[in-house]
Amino acid sequence: MNIKHFYDDALAQGSFAIESEGTVALVDPSRDIKPYIDFAKQHNAEIVAVFETHPHADFISSHLEIQKKFGAVIYVNEKVGVSYDYTHIGHGDEVKIGKVTFRALFTPGHSPDHNSYLLLDENGNQKAVFTGDSLFVGDVGRPDLREGAGNIQVSRKELAGMMFDTVNDVFADLSDETIVYPAHGPGSLCGKNMSSELSSTIAVEKTNNWAFQIKDKEKFVDAFLEGQSFIPKYFPNSVEVNRKGATALEEAVKNADKKDGFEIPDGSIIIDTRTKEEFKKGHLKGAINIQNKEADKFETWLGSIVGPEEFFYLVSENQKELEFAIYRAAKIGYEANLVAGIINPKGEIVTDPFLNLDDFKNNPDAYTIIDIRNISELEDGKFFESAKNIPLPELRERASEIDTQKPVVVHCAGGYRSAAGFSIVKSILPNAKVYDLSDSVNDFK
Repeated sequence: MNIKHFYDDALAQGSFAIESEGTVALVDPSRDIKPYIDFAKQHNAEIVAVFETHPHADFISSHLEIQKKFGAVIYVNEKVGVSYDYTHIGHGDEVKIGKVTFRALFTPGHSPDHNSYLLLDENGNQKAVFTGDSLFVGDVGRPDLREGAGNIQVSRKELAGMMFDTVNDVFADLSDETIVYPAHGPGSLCGKNMSSELSSTIAVEKTNNWAFQIKDKEKFVDAFLEGQSFIPKYFPNSVEVNRKGATALEEAVKNADKKDGFEIPDGSIIIDTRTKEEFKKGHLKGAINIQNKEADKFETWLGSIVGPEEFFYLVSENQKELEFAIYRAAKIGYEANLVAGIINPKGEIVTDPFLNLDDFKNNPDAYTIIDIRNISELEDGKFFESAKNIPLPELRERASEIDTQKPVVVHCAGGYRSAAGFSIVKSILPNAKVYDLSDSVNDFK
């Protein structure tokens, strides 16, 4: 038996391939299937099954593409209400793959239709549990994403109660040595207190995970509901895309409209994916700067700023970077929202002034300061006492609240998000003087 853990840093998302006797099963595969194909070839094996824990909100799964390409069986709980061919697997049901066995555990709490999958070795011993978004390392999956999405919609309070039962009646009964493999790690918006470790054991979680420590259900629910982060705009849409099944990623990127030297119509949403330095040297009027370097969380912020009912253009430096941006947009299902990807766009080009940092340091009261961090980040305190907090995902809707009688300075926690925030304020309030504090925010911490 071979277990391979694949991890997407940008989405903080984990998926798994399990090989036994020349057959491979996948758990919660991401939209890019190439790593799983390479794994199967490496072991001279065939992909025969996909186990979906639930309809994911934060990324698009490749389960349907894998089924069409390899004839793999998709196993999922019937409560999900899917639109593709599948085999229902409920609590206690087992599927043998090679010499290993997958046993479904019904583990609602993050969602009302959630399965985890217990992996048993050829002797029936508990080897690992693939917990999806139910049990994380140091946390459990947030309960507030399914109030308005999915086949079954349940209140966050009901789901929080379900999670208490899942933790105490399902996970607590597993063997201490069982390895815990969750679908997410630190940085994911599907939880709030995740450890930096990407895997654990049941014994470690019983000792260290807060969810195992609170034995009173009411107190558990209260603690669970408190302090959850914002919900990106794209999350409910991804649930629906995953319930239906998505087209092949390669096909989505290939079929996206790509243009060279095109003039984008006035009033369009333009997402400029270049670095903030290149963006400020010259960009289309009204463009929003969401940077797309390898380590950037481009997907999360694209799906937090642009809603699933909106259409947009992507602008990139060259063809290679444009295809990379389309690829990343497709990881959250946003290729359907893309009108076209553009290099060398025509139209009015504007440049951005740089903040006089000395003047700002000496006269902060002469500026309107906008803090675009999330509300949960403010618990650590403000960098500027006079700053007004408008979280980045709300900025397009709330920019009119900004006092433009003084020059406006936008800041975040480290400099990446402020490039997007600054460009949003500029696009909505074109007559205001707007500056990006950028990385210099670190001088004020």
